Amino acid sequence: MTEAKSINRNVVLGVLLTAYILNFLDRQMLGILAAPIKADLNLTDAQFGAVGGLAFAMLYSFLGVPLALLADRTRRSWVVAGSLAVWSGFTALCGTALSYGQLFFYRLGVGVGEAGGVAPSYALIADYFEPEKRARALAIYSLGVPLGLAGGALAGAYLTSWISWRAAFIVMGAIGLLLAPVMLLLVRDLPRAKMSETAPSLFSTFPIVARKPTFWLMAFASSCSSLCGYGLALWTPSILIRSFGLDLLSTAHFFASLLLIGGTFGVFAGGWLADRLGTADRRWYARLPAIAWLVTAPFFFAGFMASNLKVAWLLLLVPNALNILWLGPVTTAVQHLVPRALRSTASASFLFINNLIGLGVGPLLMGAISDGLKASYGAEALRYAATACLGFYLLAALLMFVAVGRLRNDWVKEA
Repeated sequence: MTEAKSINRNVVLGVLLTAYILNFLDRQMLGILAAPIKADLNLTDAQFGAVGGLAFAMLYSFLGVPLALLADRTRRSWVVAGSLAVWSGFTALCGTALSYGQLFFYRLGVGVGEAGGVAPSYALIADYFEPEKRARALAIYSLGVPLGLAGGALAGAYLTSWISWRAAFIVMGAIGLLLAPVMLLLVRDLPRAKMSETAPSLFSTFPIVARKPTFWLMAFASSCSSLCGYGLALWTPSILIRSFGLDLLSTAHFFASLLLIGGTFGVFAGGWLADRLGTADRRWYARLPAIAWLVTAPFFFAGFMASNLKVAWLLLLVPNALNILWLGPVTTAVQHLVPRALRSTASASFLFINNLIGLGVGPLLMGAISDGLKASYGAEALRYAATACLGFYLLAALLMFVAVGRLRNDWVKEA
C-alpha cells in the first residue's frame, strides 16, 4: 500500500464518489420529473417504466462485463473517466428528446456510458484500501446512491420549476463532461505488474466466480432487492404526488430528506458494521444484508399505506436506511471471491445479474402493474403496484441467509 500513500487515496475516493453521485443523480431526475415528462411526451406508466429501467439496463448490463475486462487489462481510471464522459453526453441529450423513441434511445446511451463506471471503481478502491478498511471505503463510495438520488430529486425539481425538465438534464450532463478530465488528472491506477498479462480473458475469469455458490446467491439476492429498490426510486415520487397529494417541490423535499437521512446512515452503517463484525466472522458480510431486507418490506408497506404524511415519513425512513445497507458488505464480499487481478470483471459479472434483473425489471414491472390496476383503482393503482412487489425483499433475505453458511469457504484470502 506504499504507492497508495504517495497518491492521496482519499482524493481518489472523493473523485470516484463525485462521479457516482452524478450517476444516480441522473437516474433520480427521471423519477422526480415523471409527471412533466409523461405529459410532454404522452407516455403511459409502462412506457415510462421501460425508459427508466429497461432502456437503461439493456446495454448497461451487457456492456459492463467487457468494459470491466478492458479495465482489468488496461487502466481502470481511463475506463471510468471515458464512461463518465459518454453517459454525461447522453444525459444532456435526454433534454432534447421529442418522442418516446428518442428518449428510449438516449437512455440506452446513458446505460452504455454508466456500464464502465462502477465495477472498475470498485476495483480501484479495493486496490487503494487495505482489507480491514475496504468495506468502509466501499460504503463511502456507495454513499453516491443516496446522495445522488436525493440530489437528483432536488436538482430536477428546482431546475424544472425555474426553467424546464429539459434544462435539468442538459445542466447535469454538462457537469459530468467537466468532471471527466479532472478525473484523468487526479485518479491513477496502482501498479499491477504487466496489466495485460495479469488479467485473463473473460472465458477464463467468469468460470472462477461461476463455480462459487456464494456468488450466485449474493447476485440473485441483490437482484431481488434491486428490483424493488430501483422500482421504488423511480416511482415513489409519483406515489407521493398521486396518493399523498404533494406538488413537485414538496415531493422533492420529502423524498430527498428520506434519502439523505436514511440512505446515508444505512450505507455507511453497513460498511462500518461489516468491517467491525466481518473481521471476526466473514459471514456477517452476508448476514447483515439479510437481516436488513427482512425488516425493510413491512416498513415500506406500512409507510405507503399510511394515511398521515408525517407518519408515512417516519415509517419510510427505516426502510430507506435498510434497503441499501447491503452495498458495502456485498460489494466487499464479491471483491474477495476472486484474486486481485480479476476484481473488475468479477464485480461486473455480479452487476450484470443485479442490474439486468433489478434495474431492467423493477421499474417496468411496477409501471405495468399500475397500468393494469388503473381501471379498478385509479390514482391509487401505483401505490398498490409498489406494495405488491415488496415480497422480493423477503426473497432476497432468504437467499442471502443461505449464502451466510457458504461465504467462508468461497472467500479468497489476500496475500
